[in-house]
Amino acid sequence: MVVTRFPPSPTGHLHLGGARTALFNWLFARHNKGKFILRFEDTDKERSKKEYVDSIIEALKWLGLDWDEGPYFQSERLEIYNSYAKKLFEEGKAYYCECCKEVLEKKKKEMLEKGLKPKYDGTCRNKNLGPGEGRALRIKVPEIKEIVFEDLLRGKIVFPAEEIDDFIIVRSDGTPTYHFAVVIDDITMGITHVIRGDDHISNTPKQLLIYEALGAYPPEFAHIPMVLGPDGARLSKRHGAKSISEYREAGFLPKALINYLARLGWGYGDQEYFTVEELIEKFDLRDVNLSPARFDQDKLLAINAYWIRNSDNKYLLENLKSFFKAYDLRNFSEEYLLSAIETVKTRSKTLLEMAEMMEFYLVEEVKYDLDSAKKFLVPEIKPLLQKIIEDLKDLPFDEKKLEEYFRNLAEKSGIKLKNIAQAVRIALTGKMVSPGLFEIMKVLGKERVKKRLEKALKFIES
Repeated sequence: MVVTRFPPSPTGHLHLGGARTALFNWLFARHNKGKFILRFEDTDKERSKKEYVDSIIEALKWLGLDWDEGPYFQSERLEIYNSYAKKLFEEGKAYYCECCKEVLEKKKKEMLEKGLKPKYDGTCRNKNLGPGEGRALRIKVPEIKEIVFEDLLRGKIVFPAEEIDDFIIVRSDGTPTYHFAVVIDDITMGITHVIRGDDHISNTPKQLLIYEALGAYPPEFAHIPMVLGPDGARLSKRHGAKSISEYREAGFLPKALINYLARLGWGYGDQEYFTVEELIEKFDLRDVNLSPARFDQDKLLAINAYWIRNSDNKYLLENLKSFFKAYDLRNFSEEYLLSAIETVKTRSKTLLEMAEMMEFYLVEEVKYDLDSAKKFLVPEIKPLLQKIIEDLKDLPFDEKKLEEYFRNLAEKSGIKLKNIAQAVRIALTGKMVSPGLFEIMKVLGKERVKKRLEKALKFIES
């Protein structure tokens, strides 16, 4: 069975790059009907925080990236790491080192001065030291020429073994290093495929040495290209990239973000838009592009706008609720809210824009943009507003019939249709720009339209 994992460090919120890594692992597992495991690399006690654990879990749930096991925490697995460390020591594949930080720094400086690559020189390798205060455990790197592995995306990768020294696997304070904890986790959790960013390629040789020392088969590795900013530099906040929770707050749909993240470095023919089900069906690591993907905010907005236009109104309403905290939606029927959504969905790039556009549907009284109101709510329009109020009772609230009525009104009064329509639009919405006037009237219904037109009359009189 295929088993993948996503192992974030809870030292910050989940960002685009991490979310894409999680998505590729999740899609690969789901495509192969395997397992997806979540675990937290939280051994950095100073920087790891529960708020970030909660934030990452919330972001993954919102994106729909469910996990089959976990979340596991490295901080709760120290006994497991210690047992494997003990095994390596007892088998003579690791040894304790008493060189303090100052001594190691001095050795490093001396090697650099000689023009050599700084490496640990094996001072304690044959001292036969046992565990003790201030002693770190180092792995014995075997005398081999090279370390080779087959990357699922890049093919054969070769590292000269001479560049790797006897590196530390357990620090002097008893905590495991990143390389050691990751390998033990992957062995004990049965991980078959490690899909991660290509910045981890240089970590792979050390991890393979640990697998070999433990007599364990390593998983298959696939190192995906990093996500870059539009300028080719590593993606950061200065490029406009936000955390997943910030994208949620900005009004992006989870399925739009999933669609965009999948297309960052992966493709299936010329297809641009994918449902989650289609992604699971079509995802193949062989289709991952080896060129770094570049973040494009406009593209993300376009994909979000597409999914807003093409989503079921009930789905949109569910995702819009967090933007309507200032209003009690229980005051409105679901039918009314769904009809209101229909009038704005083709005009919105984000849910935030939708919420702002829908505000006039949810208030008892609209606030006028004063400049617009003074321009169009003028004395000459007053008789026409009175006429519309009088005719409302018998007026069919059908978009075509309403348009026909307004055209006849303009023709008989000699006032331009644009001026009448804008006056009514401002009366109903408070603004000059809104969804189609006759759509709005149909959704608001006769009673609300009447009240708002009567308010407009009072404004003209005042």
